[in-house]
Amino acid sequence: MRDFDVLIVGAGVVGATMASLLVARKLAAPGRVAIVAERFAPAYPMPESEWDLRVFALSRASQRLLKVSGAWANLPSDKMAAYERMRVWDARGEPRGRGSLGFDCAELGEPNLGFIVEGRALQHQTLRAAVAAGVVCIEAAVAGVAVGESGVRVSLGDGRELGSQLLIAADGTASRTRELLRFETAGHAYHQDALVAHVRTARPHERTAWQRFLPTGPLAFLPLPDGRSSIVWSMARAEAARLRALDAAAFGAALTSASGEVLGCCELTTPVASFPLKLQYALDYVGPRAVLLGDAAHAVHPLAGQGLNLGLLDCAALTEVLSEGGAAGFFGEHKLLRRYERSRRSENLLAAAALDGLERLFSGDDPLRMRMAGLGLVDRVPFIKRQLAERALGLTGDLPGFLRGEAGASGLKADRLSRRR
Repeated sequence: MRDFDVLIVGAGVVGATMASLLVARKLAAPGRVAIVAERFAPAYPMPESEWDLRVFALSRASQRLLKVSGAWANLPSDKMAAYERMRVWDARGEPRGRGSLGFDCAELGEPNLGFIVEGRALQHQTLRAAVAAGVVCIEAAVAGVAVGESGVRVSLGDGRELGSQLLIAADGTASRTRELLRFETAGHAYHQDALVAHVRTARPHERTAWQRFLPTGPLAFLPLPDGRSSIVWSMARAEAARLRALDAAAFGAALTSASGEVLGCCELTTPVASFPLKLQYALDYVGPRAVLLGDAAHAVHPLAGQGLNLGLLDCAALTEVLSEGGAAGFFGEHKLLRRYERSRRSENLLAAAALDGLERLFSGDDPLRMRMAGLGLVDRVPFIKRQLAERALGLTGDLPGFLRGEAGASGLKADRLSRRR
């Protein structure tokens, strides 16, 4: 028996968004999609609570997708900030010197370059949108998976069994579902940790995302709506441990020095957390009656903040492919799922390789002139700059048709018209 048309393992942003899209795009009826997770996020705290240390940089394509899923309209305005500029420079070059690169939304005719959104608010609203769409939430661990010709059976840790036509694994980089399905992965560890915290700076961030490439790893300042910045600082694991052990004043002094004082003195306003960095990708994205989404399929270096955007584009591509199948009975057809794999695996591998190459270039022993010349060259060639910016925003590339069309439905039709001219 089929309890559901689609079972999604993982209640994060990607899993919840995928569930909402299936109903919003009328691929499944309310009550026919379920999310299975060991734990669901607790109720979202009051608006005056401190920002979560997890923040995400969302592209225009991600913004549009979250509008379609129903989550965007309910994101609290005090938990998100539009940023209008980006400045990237080498540690041994000045921010506006020869070894720097800058992007400005005004040059693109865009209102902004994207949004910095608090992770906890985003997860809460994507899950809330899924529940509002009629998605069933089941709190349990996945203990086993059995795939047959006509469907898949999932055994839960509490003894229950659930059947569906399609199983979607969206349970992160350490995906248990991926392991049960015997999907293999490749990649390598960076032997680095990323430190994250929120800081107050002497100079205003100017709605700008700042990123400095240090020999030890990149340091990014992401603007928050209250004037503070969220930092993501990558470095060798031992050095990360040393910095985490510092008191607030000493950490602020180290951060000020590492930033080249681009925003003046830095004052730590939160605890410092860390997470390990690695490059990981699944060799296959689909199998009989099964699909990998988001971090379960790929994990990339955070230096460009593209991890979640890639995962949300996975959701968009899978939604488009399933809609091509017509009736819900085609959900698990392997030939249909392979279209999704062909579309997203190449795009994700390209992004992973580009980010890995940047990390190696700026953290390695390559001549300084190569790094500085590369940034300076891109900054001086408007066509290349525009292509890079539009790609990062999600205005160009292999975008599903419904995501392009959503621009008109949400009042963003001018985006497409301006690009056609």
